[in-house]
Amino acid sequence: MKRLFGVSLLISFLFLLSMAASAQTRVHFARGATSAIITGSLNGFNSRRVYVIRVRRGQRLRVEQLGSTHPVSTTLEDPAGEDVSDMDASCNSHKDVSPTRRGDYTLTVGECRKADPWRGKFRLRIRITG
Repeated sequence: MKRLFGVSLLISFLFLLSMAASAQTRVHFARGATSAIITGSLNGFNSRRVYVIRVRRGQRLRVEQLGSTHPVSTTLEDPAGEDVSDMDASCNSHKDVSPTRRGDYTLTVGECRKADPWRGKFRLRIRITG
């Protein structure tokens, strides 16, 4: 009985781990498009949304928040896992990386901790050129 419980616990843990890994959303661009609009929602300082953006080597990747009264903070990691953000501690919702490395960039969006907490939606434009 204890062995069956242990196996059930292990299966549950692996299922939750796979769900956490799939919490990333891949950004898709329409055929021929150089930009995409993503939307998401946040519900507090601990809330985060993670997006994956595939780029080619030598391109320019730009991220900017669109028309919101609630500021977000964004961080951007390159395919090697290095933070390519400008390390500005303010409510920084704009990123610009050029030239890019080939592979998946990870964009994390959260509430700006220098502003009041809020719940609601955000919109970002992701543009890839070059």
